[in-house]
Amino acid sequence: MINKLSIDGDRLYRSLDALGAVGAFDDPRTGLRGVCRLALTAADGAGRLHVVKQLREAGLEVRIDQIGNVFARRAGQDDRLRPVMIGSHIDSVATAGRYDGCLGVLGGLEVVRTLNDARRATLRPLVVAFFTDEEGARFGTDMLGSAVATGRIALEEAYAFQDRHGVSVQGALAAIDFLGEADPRLAAPYAYLECHIEQGPVLRAAGVDIGVVRGVQGICWHEVTIVGRSAHAGTTPMALRADAGVAAARINLALRDMVASGRFGPEFRATMGVILPDPGLVNVVPGQVTATVDLRDPDTALLDAAEAAIIAFYAEAARMEGVTITHRRTARTPYVGFDQGIQDRIDAMADARGLSHAEIVSGAGHDAQELARLCPAGMVFVPGEYDGISHNPRELSTEGQCANGVNVLLDVAIALADEPATHEDFR
Repeated sequence: MINKLSIDGDRLYRSLDALGAVGAFDDPRTGLRGVCRLALTAADGAGRLHVVKQLREAGLEVRIDQIGNVFARRAGQDDRLRPVMIGSHIDSVATAGRYDGCLGVLGGLEVVRTLNDARRATLRPLVVAFFTDEEGARFGTDMLGSAVATGRIALEEAYAFQDRHGVSVQGALAAIDFLGEADPRLAAPYAYLECHIEQGPVLRAAGVDIGVVRGVQGICWHEVTIVGRSAHAGTTPMALRADAGVAAARINLALRDMVASGRFGPEFRATMGVILPDPGLVNVVPGQVTATVDLRDPDTALLDAAEAAIIAFYAEAARMEGVTITHRRTARTPYVGFDQGIQDRIDAMADARGLSHAEIVSGAGHDAQELARLCPAGMVFVPGEYDGISHNPRELSTEGQCANGVNVLLDVAIALADEPATHEDFR
């Protein structure tokens, strides 16, 4: 049966604006208002309370697990059946816009509000979820909450992660009063759906309304520690230096050379996003640098080869500059493909609404890749303006773009939530 309901796009956009005001800052570089809700900070805590209030006002039963993931349940006509889950995250990087992650969570809320307005029941329960520290910007590993929920990371391991100031995940959860009591291991939903901004230029450049996400490319993160010898910048001859900063620069340039070589495929990407010299003074040779390396590739074998290549180069850079280089892998996820049946439903629902659509592979990581470990999962992408820029106050998807994506989300969610019981529901 074709769904005749549509969401209230204006209400959705107002919800995005209201959440975007939590942790807002004025960015002097763009003259725009950005968002900073690093995971488990006071701003993230305020954002969580804001969203939980909205979920409860929509009549949902809210529970919080031991890693701070939030699940809000709308009962089904047969509440014994596994739920259809809609989710994403509300934490941000330090220089964010207001759509990354938030569209998926508030889009899920808008699905529920639309069903409530129409007094439309579903056979299966619906759950709107948001997961802890998807970004990885504070504690160094991404998709933390959903990785714990699906068993990739153990709870005690997650609790022990620390930020740059020595604050642990467990301590930060307690500080914002989101150290919940529910079991963090998630029972498998019937399906998982996520609507998200693309965070790239492909859909907008092609003039396409909806991205049907085939999967998420593999990701590998390293934290690299380079130890040299701090010295006076004016009195220490160049030949006698052990400059940790130069070693970091060599690694950064090696990453660019790896991309340019084509050895790791046309979609390989490599980034050194953090470079922290110590002591960080204008007239002192850096004695230590902490840096990060981000490798991404849709081909898992090529990603493995790229990681091996950069590890080998760490040793070469150490020899060249007379420093010591160690590294710690902080994240590693292979390519994850999404359920073909859900992709087909997204295609069909976009067609039914007259929306153009195209297949796309996500360059960014998402909670959906973790949930795909438990159940059929799929993602709907919407295009962004300004070449799809993201992690930036200029991040923008229009009201129409957001409404298109969440309308497709609504249609797919209803179709899945009205599917009859299977043997798996009663195992």
